[in-house]
Amino acid sequence: MSSTLIEASDEKQSLEISEALQPWINNPYIKAATSDNTRIAYQSDIRHFESWGGKLPATPQIIVEYLQAYAAQLNARTLSRRLTALKNWHQYQGFVDPVQHPAVQKTLSGIIRVHGKPKDKAYPLSPEDLLCIIEFLQKEDSLTAYRDNALLQMGFCGAFRRSELVQIKVEHIEWKDQGIDILIPQSKTDQTHGGQYCALPYGKGLFCPIAALNQWLKMANIERGPLFREIKKGGKLKASPLTPLSVNHILKKRAHDAGIPHADKFSSHSLRRGMATSASRLGVQIPAIMRQGRWKQVNTVIEYIEAAERFQENAALKIINNYNNE
Repeated sequence: MSSTLIEASDEKQSLEISEALQPWINNPYIKAATSDNTRIAYQSDIRHFESWGGKLPATPQIIVEYLQAYAAQLNARTLSRRLTALKNWHQYQGFVDPVQHPAVQKTLSGIIRVHGKPKDKAYPLSPEDLLCIIEFLQKEDSLTAYRDNALLQMGFCGAFRRSELVQIKVEHIEWKDQGIDILIPQSKTDQTHGGQYCALPYGKGLFCPIAALNQWLKMANIERGPLFREIKKGGKLKASPLTPLSVNHILKKRAHDAGIPHADKFSSHSLRRGMATSASRLGVQIPAIMRQGRWKQVNTVIEYIEAAERFQENAALKIINNYNNE
């Protein structure tokens, strides 16, 4: 049988499968199986493929050409995610998955070897930098300052992801003698809504997330609903919560305001990474750090700790000091 006939037969079979899948496409539970952020990313990836000139359903040859076109321009991890989006599109629509073709997989492996780059990592926010920001915000008597103070202190001490921070509601907070327990209904590592808790203790002096939270609730007069909300120009509080991206902007802006030289290096993940590295330096054990940040994988936490402790117990330093003291 010729290759043309085989391709025609495969296409016919794929179309039959696709038609059989049509009743499932509007199934809300199939849609709910994928997070909104992942779905948005996949949709963007598909649009990028189509804007380049790719047609759906695609062939392995076209996907290889697409990879070659962007091999030197895009991060290999971005291309890998776009392949995942294409794979999901074909599988969900009932077509043969071209991404699994050996030529596609080999091409991606080659791109990673030739153009692969180290993953960008968030610059950790240190307690010293956070205290500088807190001291600056204490001098600014505004609703925005009260919100930002509570947001950053809670974000750091709770090692919150930005998506977790902005979804906190007043109803999620349980007040206790030692501090507060915060319910996180859903997170990146809890897509099934099992619920996770984060405990924040009382502190002393300016560095106290509970005091900062109390001040924000009092000044904003918030009793229910989203905890961290948008504020209009003029200081009027809105009912809508902050967006996840706004956490990045707030941290960078406040770090600049406080005169921190490396403010541009911060992102919202700096809060989470900063808590882990700072706790490790103070001798906190890994299980306690994982519990506070709700990490599932110990390797992630160890990576944070190792990055922060490369100059502590440094093998080369021991040798240098030994021979310099002779």
